[in-house]
Amino acid sequence: MIDAAEIIRTQTSILFVTLDSLRYDAARTAYDTGLTPHLASLLPEGGWERRQTPGTFTLPAHIAFFSGFLPKLPRPEQPPRLWECRPPAFKTVPPQTFIFDAPNLLAGLAQYGYRSICVGGVTYFSRETPLGSVLPDLFDEDYWRPEFCSPEPDSTRHQVDHALEIAEHHDGSPVYLFVNVSATHVPHGHYLGDSGDTAASQQAALAYADAHLARLITTLTVRKRWLIILCADHGDAYGEDGYHGRGIAHPVVMNVPYAAMVR
Repeated sequence: MIDAAEIIRTQTSILFVTLDSLRYDAARTAYDTGLTPHLASLLPEGGWERRQTPGTFTLPAHIAFFSGFLPKLPRPEQPPRLWECRPPAFKTVPPQTFIFDAPNLLAGLAQYGYRSICVGGVTYFSRETPLGSVLPDLFDEDYWRPEFCSPEPDSTRHQVDHALEIAEHHDGSPVYLFVNVSATHVPHGHYLGDSGDTAASQQAALAYADAHLARLITTLTVRKRWLIILCADHGDAYGEDGYHGRGIAHPVVMNVPYAAMVR
């Protein structure tokens, strides 16, 4: 069990990675068949947990995440939340949960000396549209370039290079470093020779990102302790029951991979 209250009290830095649109079954298959050996060596025993997202597309899912609502286990009993906005007086919160007295987690962490940094991926982080500024506006610093976005076949390398460069500038202070990995978001058919977007090409996208994400984690954790959370914001349908895309409450959209660890 991760004691997030202790994490914040000791000013341990936090890495939060969202693998955009990554279905649980795609992540699990990639893990089980050895397509992601670098991540497999870093994930907790058993690999990815199956969890259910609070939002069926990027914007609502991330609004929930940054409000303290991470994906939940698909069962009635839940472990203590990592963090939660100050609740009403009648509610009891476990001591391991970090309670922030602010409208969102990033503002709450700022009260404890954290600097929040966003390395965007999909266009909801690009500031190219009014909606594309909603999520970046929550952060102290936000970064996005076209080569961070999914049409670029080497997007994760560019994102990880930039994230590590920025993290180095803040090595002496606690940070909340957020990376939205776009490689698993459509289009990803190019990872299988432009055969179209499928669950198989999403697995191939994750296989591409595997070494870069492991490099991000191992480089950050060489010099200090980090809380690391990796999950998808939602999944994508590729024709199951006639559905395509996201924004729908289909199991392939709702079920997402999740992992959390302290290293």
